[in-house]
Amino acid sequence: MTVIDELGTLQQEALAALADAAELAALAEWKTKYSGKAGALTRLSRGLGALPVEQRPEVGRRVNLVREQLDAAYADAEERLKRAALNAELAADRIDVTMPGRAPAIGYTHLTTQVIAQVQAIFAEMGFQLGESPEVELDSFNFGLLNFADDHPARDMQDTFYVEMPEGAPSVLLRTHTSNAQIHAMRRFAPNPVRVLVPGKCYRNEQVTARSEMQFFQFEFLAVGRQITMGDLKGTLGYFAERMFGPNTKVRLRPSFFPFTEPSAELDVSCFLCAGKGCRICKYTGWLEIGGCGMVHPNVLRNGGYDPALFSGFAGGFGPERIALLKYGITDIRNFYNGDLRFVEQFG
Repeated sequence: MTVIDELGTLQQEALAALADAAELAALAEWKTKYSGKAGALTRLSRGLGALPVEQRPEVGRRVNLVREQLDAAYADAEERLKRAALNAELAADRIDVTMPGRAPAIGYTHLTTQVIAQVQAIFAEMGFQLGESPEVELDSFNFGLLNFADDHPARDMQDTFYVEMPEGAPSVLLRTHTSNAQIHAMRRFAPNPVRVLVPGKCYRNEQVTARSEMQFFQFEFLAVGRQITMGDLKGTLGYFAERMFGPNTKVRLRPSFFPFTEPSAELDVSCFLCAGKGCRICKYTGWLEIGGCGMVHPNVLRNGGYDPALFSGFAGGFGPERIALLKYGITDIRNFYNGDLRFVEQFG
C-alpha cells in the first residue's frame, strides 16, 4: 500500500470517528489519536524523507490537504457538540410558562398588634373610644399631674429616659406608661363624661431580660362620669377577661398602690390554662397577674378639669405583651422585638 493510499484510509477512518463523537471529551481523544503531535497523520508525514525524491512533493501536498480537511472537520464537530451542550443546558433551565405561578410571600400581623386589636374591639363593645397621647412627653403630664410629687419614691420605680433640653426649659422625657393619656383625655372632654382606651409604646431604662424590655406596649383605659364606683371597674374588668381569655374566667382585685389611683388594685384572672387548678404558668396558684388599676385619685380628677365632689372614675394600664406571654405560653419577651419571622409566623 502506497503512502497516498494510507492517507486516504486514515482520512476516512478519522472522519468516521469524528462523526461518531458524542461529547467534547471524545474530540480530545480524537485529536490525540489522529492530528496531534503524536497522532497518526504526524507519524505518517515524518516518513516523507524515506520516499523517492520525485514522490515527495505530491505526497507532501496530499498530507497538507488531508490535514486541512481533518482540521476543518474537527472544528465543525467541536462547534456541533458545543451547541448541543448549550442547548441541553438551556433546556434544563427553561421555565415552563404553562405551570402555575408561585404565590408571593404573605406578611403576618405581629402578635402584639393582634392583641391590641382584640383589646380595642372588646373595649369598643363597652363604649370606649380610641385615643392617643404623645410618646415624647412633659414630665408634668407623665408624673406631676398624675399625683407624683417631685421627691415621690414612686418615681424611682420607673427608670426614665430624659431628653436633653436647654437650661430653663420644661423637663421632657419618653413616657414611662400610657397613664399620661389620662390628663390629656380628661382635659379634652371635661366637664363631660369620658370613656377612652389609649394603646401605645412606653420606654424605661431597664435591663433587657426574658421578662422585661426597655421598650414595650401598654394600653390605658379611663372612664370618668357621675357615680362611677369600684363595682363598675370590676364589672368592666370581668367582661374584658371573659372576652379575652374565655368564658367563665374569674377576676379578683388585690390591694396595691399607684399615685394616680385611690384605692388601687392589681388585677388577677383565673388561669385559663388549668381552669384555676394550678399549673406551671400560674405558678400553681390558679391566678395570673395582668396589671394595675383603680379609682382615679381626686387630685388627678381635679388636674384633669373635673370636680371630685361631682365626678369619679376608674383607670388601668395593662401590657399586651404580658397578656400574650400568658395566653400563648411564651417564655421570653425578647421574642417580640428580635425580628425573627419564625416567631411571627406562628401566630399568622
